[in-house]
Amino acid sequence: MAELPDQIAIRCTILRGGTSKGVYLLEQDIPPAGAQRDRLLKRIMGTPDILQIDGLGGSRLITSKMAIIKRSARPDADVDYTYAQVVLERDLIVYSSNCGNISSGVGPFAIDAGLVPLSEPVTRVRIHNTNTGKILIADVPVAGGRAKVTGDFAIDGVPGTGAEIRMDYTATIGAKTGKIQPTGQVTDVIELESDRRIEVTICDVANPAVFVRSGDIGLDGSELPEAFASDPALVDQLREIRGKAAQKIGFCRDWRAVDQQSPALPLVILVAEPAAYRTMRGGHTVNPDDIDLRARMVWYNRCHESMAGTGSMCIAAASRIPGSIVNRTIGPIAAQTDELRIGHPMGVMKVNVQASPANVPSGVAFKALGFSRTARRIMDGFVYVPREMLIQESA
Repeated sequence: MAELPDQIAIRCTILRGGTSKGVYLLEQDIPPAGAQRDRLLKRIMGTPDILQIDGLGGSRLITSKMAIIKRSARPDADVDYTYAQVVLERDLIVYSSNCGNISSGVGPFAIDAGLVPLSEPVTRVRIHNTNTGKILIADVPVAGGRAKVTGDFAIDGVPGTGAEIRMDYTATIGAKTGKIQPTGQVTDVIELESDRRIEVTICDVANPAVFVRSGDIGLDGSELPEAFASDPALVDQLREIRGKAAQKIGFCRDWRAVDQQSPALPLVILVAEPAAYRTMRGGHTVNPDDIDLRARMVWYNRCHESMAGTGSMCIAAASRIPGSIVNRTIGPIAAQTDELRIGHPMGVMKVNVQASPANVPSGVAFKALGFSRTARRIMDGFVYVPREMLIQESA
């Protein structure tokens, strides 16, 4: 591809993974990690700009994601995958967390890029997530030497059906802190500046999260994202909870600076008992008999439109820890099954969780933690960025 006089062309793929969409890049096609790479990736997405009008971002956090992939040198992995979250209106790119939905596109991308040996009808791709240092497993349907796209598996938040990609996150316990319970406690109490005390559970699987009962902060549990966006006081309260949870586990020195010192983690996940609610999908109603709990995930001070794959794994793990807020929310019967049904703003996400009692601090050991997604390559080509993006700025 010929470059233009004042722009350079970079090979890229736009791929939907689960309920997110991102730009997938081969690491060999971009500068090494550092300030130059950061400037380039933000420019590709069109950040900072709330509309991302001058880049490939889609003006939502779930469409402003990137995956950087290369063949791995590790004996236990096929590819290395670095996840980058490009924030919209802030001049910021974050590498501290993983994305479960984007990770479900890594296997198909790696297969089609020739980075892994193929086997049909399913190719197993061992993925080293560099953000957390953990190994993820993707079992990807393959046909004709390529990742299969068509199939009859459906996920709420994505129109139509596709080929089922099975993700195994069993090895992601203690993703960022090394512990499933970073504080050593099943529950902690956060004291707000208003003198209110909020009981929380902090859990670290796939990504660290702080769990809060919706009712404890005055919510019903069925709220949709616009309810959060239109309530600055609620956003401030959740920021304080997140900041104080982050301070407890050493992610920031002062909770007031959490957006600068730890903008991504921990996630905040609000949980409530099953109840009927209308989703964002044209008023579709979720039946309480079809879910084990309602969950709303807040990240970067915004409510997620559906549910993050990593968030679902942390919910699933916490649901099996006796006495945790999630465990008490779903009740004893649901806690004994091998499936957890999470009600989110777009519908229902079913995840696999197989656990048994164990003589460990959390009281439980996990045999399986996973979820299924679909993915689809939308385009291959070149993205153009101004040549000045590769010129190191003077100090």
